[in-house]
Amino acid sequence: MLHGADYNPEQWTHMPDILNDDIRLMGLAKCNVMTIGMFSWSKLEPKEGSFDFGWMDEVIDKLYHNGIYTILGTPSGARPAWLAKKYPEVLRVRPERIRNLFGLRHNHCYTSPVYREKVSHINTLLAERYREHPGLLLWHISNEYGGECHCDLCQAAFRLWLRNKYENDLGRLNEAWYTTFWSHIYTDWEEIESPSPIGEFKLQGLLLDWKRFITDQSIDFMNQEIEPFKRLAPDIPITTNFLGGCIINYDKMAEHIDIVSWDSYPQWHGRHPDWRTACHAAFIHDKYRSFKPEQPFLLMESTPSMTNWQEVAKLKRPGMHALSSIQAVAHGSDSVQYFQWRKSRGGSEKFHGAVLDHSGHEHTRVFRDVAELGACLERLDSVIGRIVQAEVALIYDTENKWAVEGADGPRNPKLNYDEEVLHHYEPFWKLGIPTDVVSMDRPLDRYKLVIAPMLYMLKKDTVERLEAFVRSGGTLVLTYWSGIVDENDLCFLGGFPGPLRKLAGVWAEELDSLYVEDHNSIVMNGGQGDGLTETYSVSLMCDLIHAETAEVLAEYGEDFYEGYPALTVNRFGDGEVYYLAARTEQAFMDDFYGELATRCGIECAVRAEWSEGVTAQVRTDGTMDYIFLQNYTDREQLITLKEPVCDLEGAPAGESLLLPAYGFRILTKKRKTLKQQYRSAANPISNEPAENNGTE
Repeated sequence: MLHGADYNPEQWTHMPDILNDDIRLMGLAKCNVMTIGMFSWSKLEPKEGSFDFGWMDEVIDKLYHNGIYTILGTPSGARPAWLAKKYPEVLRVRPERIRNLFGLRHNHCYTSPVYREKVSHINTLLAERYREHPGLLLWHISNEYGGECHCDLCQAAFRLWLRNKYENDLGRLNEAWYTTFWSHIYTDWEEIESPSPIGEFKLQGLLLDWKRFITDQSIDFMNQEIEPFKRLAPDIPITTNFLGGCIINYDKMAEHIDIVSWDSYPQWHGRHPDWRTACHAAFIHDKYRSFKPEQPFLLMESTPSMTNWQEVAKLKRPGMHALSSIQAVAHGSDSVQYFQWRKSRGGSEKFHGAVLDHSGHEHTRVFRDVAELGACLERLDSVIGRIVQAEVALIYDTENKWAVEGADGPRNPKLNYDEEVLHHYEPFWKLGIPTDVVSMDRPLDRYKLVIAPMLYMLKKDTVERLEAFVRSGGTLVLTYWSGIVDENDLCFLGGFPGPLRKLAGVWAEELDSLYVEDHNSIVMNGGQGDGLTETYSVSLMCDLIHAETAEVLAEYGEDFYEGYPALTVNRFGDGEVYYLAARTEQAFMDDFYGELATRCGIECAVRAEWSEGVTAQVRTDGTMDYIFLQNYTDREQLITLKEPVCDLEGAPAGESLLLPAYGFRILTKKRKTLKQQYRSAANPISNEPAENNGTE
């Protein structure tokens, strides 16, 4: 199990005593890996064509000789000042068509031939120099890919991308973008420019294609970065660290790397209860894990204490560091790593959390927390390579998010797509039911239950994939504001939910958008779903639907559409489709999905009873389950177990156990039967099968 941090020795080369002490302290903290090099370009190449790798040689050698491996980053995330001054084209241009000055990170053009050549050159030198070093574990490509550039080079590349997509047919583009509206018909490819607040920013087809282009251009840049490593060191795996809230479709980018990793910074102890923050963090862990569901991912960055960029830099309360780190492991990570190892003396992140504070010694609460977690991780070798096996899939699609939040209406400000998807995720988190978070392009045949909240945009083949899933016996949940537009954001004709109408068995006539203070209700009819109470509150969005082939399970209780269907179920092949017409209170979600999980025969991580704020997650090899019980409250919690489980050493856990405040327990159980034959995923770092002996 990897335990380490981002390490920036280039900041301390003038103080060798600090570098020497770092090695001692890393041993005390039970760290076995360090990530270096992401922001080292100006130290590696202080002048154009003049390179200095000596300091990096010394650091990697020292780490290795002390039992610490290296994840080696490429420095493209921040360029040297000399490069920006000599080649200003490498700097990004804003949507307002103003070129940035030198500074910050991620301030580079992905299209620039000069920047690509310079990055490729230094990456080739890194590959040649370190490819056979026994301490090298992983290549880390750039840092948190994101952002966009609107320079002339990017405009030309965008037009070429459009020509390829639309097969050099400008008429097809005009049709796809619906440019007859507001007299926006293009008559020459050179007339097309990227979206801008001082130009065109209301043409949804343009907005979507621009974001798709940014994704493809970023991937193309990344692949050029990767090329020297694949050519010169093909046995060393490759990753890049993803982050939240980015314009890039990471699901698509993940196809081009060997291992998924991401940077997690929840805002603990904030305005919301910690268990809600934990639920959101779990959702993102599951989203990134689901990019490559047959193998673990890596937690590449987290903070052992606090951040410097959140609104309030609140310290983690005792226990929270270990708990939040184990959460990542529970959801499929084979690492816990931090930004950063040692706090910088200067710069914008000098007050960002770190293993080592400015005091520079181990006698701190945070250091003790890190060392204690390191000792815990050393006991988890048997978990390495085990996967999360989910029977539930939640469709979260980045392009659908772009379309939902890019449309004018039905609510302004925009509908919060992330919040709506999380609304459906929360019941499964509370119940301890593993859940994959997948795009609408992914295969669905492994699941019993698929939930597609607000599937506003339908991509090619999506409907056929959903129909095949339901026809073969799967259960699907659709919601309001689904089946509205195609991939170009053009509305379907003939009634909503468009091509989903036959599958859902309903026709959606109108959508009522409510003020925040407005409320309606849905009243259950009884029958199927009889475990639900009679009435639930709804708000914000109410879809006015007519049941065609669907059975009505609940109706609206108020307003002029009182008595209209609000929840329906439609039999389709061997499966069934539920249509939820309104945004409901969370109590309905909890009850509805609790009943549906039982109806579908979906298993929890462990059969047990617990109170609000406690959850469970499981990793498995198909024979042995590793169960992670977690308490995200500031009070002790009693867990009543309904099946026999053991601790990691194999001792029976008993019929109940107490979880301390912000505490966790790791339990095991053998599976009695296998519905499918699963095997432990090969460890992508060592390329050795994890099932050989259960350890790495």
